[in-house]
Amino acid sequence: MWLIDQMAERHIQEALQKGELSGLNGEGKPLLLDDDSQVPAELRTAYRLLKNSGYLPPELESRREALELVDLLQQLDPDDHQAAEYHKRLRVLEQKLRQAGLSTDFLYDSHYGVTVIRQLNNE
Repeated sequence: MWLIDQMAERHIQEALQKGELSGLNGEGKPLLLDDDSQVPAELRTAYRLLKNSGYLPPELESRREALELVDLLQQLDPDDHQAAEYHKRLRVLEQKLRQAGLSTDFLYDSHYGVTVIRQLNNE
């Protein structure tokens, strides 16, 4: 067991002995855990800490940013000068995602996605 796992286990045992974990929401119910079975055992704790602190891997951060751009572009007038810049940024992010081996289908699930594809094909 890694040092951080040992420290966490010790804190949990101390809290149990003091009764600090009694009466919490969900007590006695199974935990809904993320499936981290594909993550090597020696990296699971570190990945969990990063996830809990809000860190995203670069590919997922790019995916989040691309979704934000799609939402922003849906609200902008297509003739707005900023829309062209946002389209360019979206194309760059889409390329990064494809290079990382991730699907970009999530960008084209809406009516907006069809419009973007048409515009990109006309350029």
